[in-house]
Amino acid sequence: MTQTQPIGELLRDWRQRRRLSQLDLALDAEISTRHLSFVETGRAQPSRDMILRLAAELEVPLRERNAMLLSAGYAPIFADRPLDDQSLSQARAAIEALLKAHEPFPALAVDRHWHLVTANAGGTALLRGVAPHLLEPPINVLRVSLHPEGAAPWIENLAEWKAHLLHRLRQQFEASADPALLELMEELRGYPAPPPAAPNPGALAVPLIVNGPSGRMSFLSATLLFGSPLDVTLSELAIEIFLPADAETVARLRGASAAPAASQSPRR
Repeated sequence: MTQTQPIGELLRDWRQRRRLSQLDLALDAEISTRHLSFVETGRAQPSRDMILRLAAELEVPLRERNAMLLSAGYAPIFADRPLDDQSLSQARAAIEALLKAHEPFPALAVDRHWHLVTANAGGTALLRGVAPHLLEPPINVLRVSLHPEGAAPWIENLAEWKAHLLHRLRQQFEASADPALLELMEELRGYPAPPPAAPNPGALAVPLIVNGPSGRMSFLSATLLFGSPLDVTLSELAIEIFLPADAETVARLRGASAAPAASQSPRR
C-alpha cells in the first residue's frame, strides 16, 4: 500500500484487510454507508478528519495514516522522528530505565522490522557466540534467533520457538501490511528446524529454552508497547522482556550478575 493509490482504494483495502463490510465500518465511524461507498469509489473526496476517523476505526498504523493523508492531498500529522531526536529524549530515558530495571533478566527494544535498537546486559548476553556477520548493524533479532549460525543451535525447543515467532510475525503483517515483514517471514521459514511437537495442553505459553554458553535457562517472553503514541517511531517500537520460567534460571542469572561485583569487592 503506497501513497500513490487513490485514498478511496486505500480505505477499501484496509477495510477488506480488517474483514469489515461497508455497513460495519459506516456504523463504527457513524457515517452513512452511501457516503463511505462514494469515498471508496472516488465519487466523494473525504476531509482530513474523515480520513483520520476511518483510519482510527480500522486501526491503521500511524505510518500508513500519514500515507493516506498524503494520498488525499493533505499534510501528514504524525511526526516521524529518529529515536535519537532531542524531542524523544524522555522516551529514550524511559526505555533505558525500563531495560535497566529488568536486569539481570534479558530485555531489548526492537523496531517494526525487529531490528535491535538497544538492550540491557542480559539481552546482550543472549547474543554471545553468534556469528559476527549476524551482529553487523542492523541486527535483526529474529534472524539471530533462528539462523543456524545464530542462537538456533542452543535453543532446545527450536521447532516450537520458530513456530511461535512465525505466528507473531504473521499477526504483525496482518496488522500492518508491511511487505518487509512478509519477506522476513519467508526468510525465517527457510531456516532448518525439526517439525514442531503437539502443543502441551498444560503449558501456559511457549517458553524459550536455551542451553548455551551461560548454561541451561528457560524464559517466558512478554511485549511492552507505548500506550496511545502520536509519533510514528514510538508507535513502531516494542520492548521484549524475558521472564525466568523456573528457579534455576533465576539463580543462574542472579549469580552471574553478582559474580563480577563480588570479584571486585575489597578484601577485609
